[in-house]
Amino acid sequence: MILDLDIGNTLSKWRLKDVASSEIRSRGAVWTREEWRPGADIPDLDVVEAVRISSVARESVLRDTVTLLRRQVGVVHVARSTPEALGVSCGYDEPGRLGVDRWMGVLAGYQLTGGCCSVDCGSAITMDFVLPGGRHLGGYIIPGLRLMKESLKLGTRNVTIDPDSEADELLAPGHNTVEAVNHGIYMSAVSAVNRIYSEVCDREGVALPLLLTGGDARVVSRGLRIPHAVWPDMVYAGLETCYPLTAAERAGRLAGAPLPPAVPPLEKVRAGLAYSMLL
Repeated sequence: MILDLDIGNTLSKWRLKDVASSEIRSRGAVWTREEWRPGADIPDLDVVEAVRISSVARESVLRDTVTLLRRQVGVVHVARSTPEALGVSCGYDEPGRLGVDRWMGVLAGYQLTGGCCSVDCGSAITMDFVLPGGRHLGGYIIPGLRLMKESLKLGTRNVTIDPDSEADELLAPGHNTVEAVNHGIYMSAVSAVNRIYSEVCDREGVALPLLLTGGDARVVSRGLRIPHAVWPDMVYAGLETCYPLTAAERAGRLAGAPLPPAVPPLEKVRAGLAYSMLL
C-alpha cells in the first residue's frame, strides 16, 4: 500500500492506495498535532510500503512525522516547492516559500489541463494561475469561510454553512445574525473567486479551466458563475505526478481526476468583468 498524507495547519488528511490496482482502499483525517502517533484514527503502517507527504504544518511536525514513518516504512517522499517541476516554472520570487499544497495543486492541474486556475478552499482560500506553456503567475490568498466567520467574533463560529444549501439562498439577505454572517462571508468568498479569475484572464488574454479542491470546495462551487470542476484529490494528484509509484500513475492517470471543465470564451469573461465594474 501507498500512504498519501496531506498535512494542513488544521487537519491532516490521509488515504491508502493499492500499488497493484492503483485503487483507493481507505481514507481518513486527524487534527494536525505536535506528535503524530499511530492509533485508531490513522492506518496500520504494517501494510504500507511507501509514503508521500505534502505538509504546510510547522517544520517540527513534519520532522517528527517523517522520523516516525521512517522507522516502519522503507520509502518516504516529502514534496517541496521548487523553481521548476514537470514543465511548470514557479512564479514566486522565492519558490520554497510557496505553500507545497498549492504547488501540488498547480502541478496536478497543469498535468490535467495544460494550464489552469487552481483554487483550494480550506482555512484560507488560495488561487493560483498557470498558463499554457507552464508559466505559473503566482496567486492570491484570502481568508477562508471559517476564518472570516471567526474574525467577526459574533459567537457564530461553530454554526457552519450547509454545503447542500442552494446558492440563491446563500446569496440572499439573512433573516437572523447567523444567516447574515453565513451569507455575508459566502458572498465575499464567491465574489472574490469570480472577480479574481476574470481579472487575471482578462489581463493575460486567455480563459483558463477552473479547478476547485479543499474542504469548502463543494459549497463555494455552488456560487461560482464560471464553469469549473471540483477535484477533492488534487493535492494527492500532485504527489502522484511528482512521485509516480503505480503503473497507472506512470501512465499519467491521476486518481479521482475530473473531466477537464469547459472554458468560457474570453470575450464572455471580459463582458462579465466589464458589467461587474459598472455596478
